[in-house]
Amino acid sequence: MDYKIELIPLAVSDVDRSVAFYGDGLGWSVDHDRTVSPELRFVQVTPPGSACSICFGIGLEMMPAGSSQFIQVVVADADAALAELRGRGIACEGVDEQPWGRFVHFQDPDGNRWALQQIVIPS
Repeated sequence: MDYKIELIPLAVSDVDRSVAFYGDGLGWSVDHDRTVSPELRFVQVTPPGSACSICFGIGLEMMPAGSSQFIQVVVADADAALAELRGRGIACEGVDEQPWGRFVHFQDPDGNRWALQQIVIPS
């Protein structure tokens, strides 16, 4: 049996700010942004090349307010990922070299943390 992760919820305090960060800032696809009522809004965003999306909004009750996620994503080249993030004005540190991978870390305006990992295969 296959298990495919397709959607990860994020808690955000300002939906419009998060749409701007993920859509305009990171350049990720804003797949859905639907306001059903003032109490219900659903936004789904997908990183380029990913089969898994993130979602946030108003009235979704998927995560407690004020909580945060840590999400790790695999990239082919940590240096290229760092350059792209910096080129888009996203605050991030340099590449973190570890024996099990090369990582670039950043966070969204609500403190949801992301690690972009280049997998290192020992020789």
